[in-house]
Amino acid sequence: MTGVCVTTPRPASAARSIAALEICGTGIPARTVLPVRALLIANASDADGGFVAEQFRARGYSFTECHRENLDDWPPLGDHELILTLGSEWSVYWPHVAESVAAEADLIRTAHSRRVPIYGICYGNQIMAHALGGTVERAREPEIGWHQIVSDLPETIAEGPWMQWHYDVVAVPSNAQELARSAVGPQAWRMDRSFCTQFHPEATETMIRRWAQSEGGGAELLKHGIKPDHLLESTRRNVADSQPAADHLVDWFVDRVAGSG
Repeated sequence: MTGVCVTTPRPASAARSIAALEICGTGIPARTVLPVRALLIANASDADGGFVAEQFRARGYSFTECHRENLDDWPPLGDHELILTLGSEWSVYWPHVAESVAAEADLIRTAHSRRVPIYGICYGNQIMAHALGGTVERAREPEIGWHQIVSDLPETIAEGPWMQWHYDVVAVPSNAQELARSAVGPQAWRMDRSFCTQFHPEATETMIRRWAQSEGGGAELLKHGIKPDHLLESTRRNVADSQPAADHLVDWFVDRVAGSG
């Protein structure tokens, strides 16, 4: 086949789209949109951004992974235009992870001060609260499984059910806007171009199976009276709705939060 070869990934409307010209073997210039550089912060053993990362990629973002255990390998913030910080088995107040917590919190504060958009999930939500003036403490009770939330913006932040797996709860920073909550505590909040959720919009069936069938994860579920097979059954039912809801949430973040003036 002859003609013009055009690469047209959907650009990120909230970030600076970088356009270039390239020749595709025919001598005819073709326009291509280069990915928007982003950092994904996670633990090395669980760096799957699931539905959320997939939708960011569909919007033109390309991620560099930063593992919390390997601080020396992190690139500088530089001209990265987004931070996505994922969940973790850690708590921000554990003494033995204090160095990593301090490094990630410092990056969050720097990015926030520069108005680089940040999206945090679960532990990412907790460390964002810790970094930006809120607090984190042990919750009265854990939330594990698929739960409804109460949303102030239900057409944007759906009321679920969403996947939850956490033992800590945040108090949002004083100048942040809480947008959703459950009986346990805040479930979503925004502070300028930073946004986070306590629930897991990224959760795929594959991800939950990995968590539930791990030795530690399976033991946690049983300790709280949850059978791993039952959790997987409910996951298969719920991801049919949670995936489009997660896509919609990322689109809103890109267009209205990251894209805010």
